[in-house]
Amino acid sequence: MTATSTAPTTAHPVTRAAGRVFKARETGILLALLLVIVVATARNPSFLFSSDGFRDLLLTPSLLMLVAVGQAIVIITRNVDLSVGSILGLTAYLTGRLFIDVPGIPLIVVFLAGVGLGAFLGLINGALVAFAKVPALVITLGTLYIYRGINVAWTGSDRINASDLPADFRGLGTGQLLGIPILAIIAAIVLVVAAWYLRNLRSGRELYAIGSDPAAAHLYGLRVTRRILAAFLVSGALAGLAGVLYAARYGTVSSGAGTGWELQAIGAAVIGGVAISGGVGTVWGAAIGAYLLLTINRALPILGIEDFWQRAVVGALIIGAIVLDRLLALRQSRKLLEAREVSR
Repeated sequence: MTATSTAPTTAHPVTRAAGRVFKARETGILLALLLVIVVATARNPSFLFSSDGFRDLLLTPSLLMLVAVGQAIVIITRNVDLSVGSILGLTAYLTGRLFIDVPGIPLIVVFLAGVGLGAFLGLINGALVAFAKVPALVITLGTLYIYRGINVAWTGSDRINASDLPADFRGLGTGQLLGIPILAIIAAIVLVVAAWYLRNLRSGRELYAIGSDPAAAHLYGLRVTRRILAAFLVSGALAGLAGVLYAARYGTVSSGAGTGWELQAIGAAVIGGVAISGGVGTVWGAAIGAYLLLTINRALPILGIEDFWQRAVVGALIIGAIVLDRLLALRQSRKLLEAREVSR
């Protein structure tokens, strides 16, 4: 009797890569974004096939994308930052005041001041969460009102006007490079750096371990406190950067700048597949979620959908993303249990 053996077949690397892409949560969100663009363009071709339409498609979500990337990093650690909208408002007003109070100030100094203030405020959040052992939801809800109160007290009835800002700075908000808005390029650079950090550096991968099981991360010897501080610092810094660019984009800055952005950033991250329970998701998904969120807001009026239903659609997307995350988590748990039973 002759024994025959069959060699295990292995999929081609390209096939494996394609399989990973199609199984990724980000792919589904990207397809949904493309579908919204196609439907809106079919209804009104100027939505995409016009210079302003294409520019707005890339430009409008850029600032939210910056805030959503920072929010995603915090959520991955099983925390949340509700103060990013207030940080954005503070740094936007600081930007205008610097140009008014310090004539001729270099742009790089303004950017460093805005990012530095945002990082400092984010570090305060991180320190309160890491050392006081109080849930981030409670801490950042408090700092949301504190930072906003400081902004209102500082701004008063005053506001920054476009005429107060130098032309070269305002040009950042409207300028293009090779047909692509400068703000979109800046947001893309930040996104690539953040994605590379989370994927390739040990400290980035540890954020996922902390979010998956904080207690186990402590027992394993991970620097949990340092990583949480860093996550909030980055979130604050990106909100600060978004605040500086907000002033460049819109020109007018009042005490209400950034109101509600924290919820949009959380929504973008969750829609993009970042699990609110931590440890799962990518900044790519958060970025696509930001684009989907604001593209829907632009597209639904074109489709003749009333404002109430526009908000309802966004809410349904968020709820759907959370439910999907829960179903995927349960499915993964069942697979692990089955694997353990088989190995016994």
